[in-house]
Amino acid sequence: MDTDASGTEALSREQYAALADFRFRLRRFLAFSEAAAARAGLPPQQHQALLTLAGHVGRAPATVGLLAEQLLIAPHSAAELVSRMVEAGLLTKTRAVEDRRRSALSLTPRAEGLLQSLTAAHLDELRNLAPALTDAIGPATR
Repeated sequence: MDTDASGTEALSREQYAALADFRFRLRRFLAFSEAAAARAGLPPQQHQALLTLAGHVGRAPATVGLLAEQLLIAPHSAAELVSRMVEAGLLTKTRAVEDRRRSALSLTPRAEGLLQSLTAAHLDELRNLAPALTDAIGPATR
């Protein structure tokens, strides 16, 4: 294996190309996702929040802190996002049973319907994209 001046393994042009292709395909998926959310009347961040809450597993209820962590945003930004989503009829917010200082977040039936439709479209897109992603990442990891 060749190494560069810093002593790390030199990368081949094929590895750079594979990584660039993989990132391109990820960006295309994200663009698809944002457009699908917009067509459903949701900002992308609200769509991601709904996914996070619907996919939350664990004994503790989903909270603003969970959203902040999963969306990689500041807690105050997550709190503002939740407020907008409650106002839009997408979330309900109740006091958590175990810790009354925290609010448990739940999807409304409206949000569940929107998310189900969006998720079905996303899964179809991922099924179509999976072979290309696999092909793209292969050379980058050799």
